[in-house]
Amino acid sequence: MKKITFRLICLAMTIFAMGTIAFAQNNSKELKSAEKRVNNASDVINEIMRADDKAIPRELLSKAKAVIVFPGALKLALIVGGQGSSGVAIKRLGSGWSAPAFISMGGGSFGPQIGGQKTDYVLLVMNDKGLRYLLGDKIELGGEGSVSAGPVGRTAAASTDVRLDAEILTYSRSRGLFAGLSLKGVFISADDNMNLSIYKRTAKQFFGDSPVAWADAPASLQIFPKTVSNYSK
Repeated sequence: MKKITFRLICLAMTIFAMGTIAFAQNNSKELKSAEKRVNNASDVINEIMRADDKAIPRELLSKAKAVIVFPGALKLALIVGGQGSSGVAIKRLGSGWSAPAFISMGGGSFGPQIGGQKTDYVLLVMNDKGLRYLLGDKIELGGEGSVSAGPVGRTAAASTDVRLDAEILTYSRSRGLFAGLSLKGVFISADDNMNLSIYKRTAKQFFGDSPVAWADAPASLQIFPKTVSNYSK
């Protein structure tokens, strides 16, 4: 009887240890994927902001309630098109920024279009109404909110006033050939598998009353809010 009990205890401990190892490996895999996203998003911001004549005005970055980046969104089309990407989003917390939350985009389009390309998208959420869209399970650009193409360059300050009623300002940088590019019909949704794995919070909690300060994120994920902070007040 004692031998059987001892064997059962050993078996239970082995199963527990294997489960712990699997959980750690899974967390490590999620973290590496998250690191790749924030590094790519940081590269996009740096490359755009270094092009002074085509950069996002720093005044707008300083006024934004949230910043969203989808690096390398792949779009393919032959009359009917589709695109998708994984991205990151940060929310303004006082004078600083939150840790990066993880989101996804996808959608389709129909019209005179042919080709394929990768496009970097940067979205600035400019007011509380726009921020509330991020609390939904799924939002459609050009559908629920007022979305405008954002102005660029040092001389854009005079033209920004006409766009201040927009909830979301959008920017894109394309690589490859494409015709008929449009953000209409694109959906943004939470990547809560990754959010829960990294933060134990959903995106809805993240952009609601339970944000995570960037200093409380894993050190390897702090690069994106730090990068945005370099270009904003």
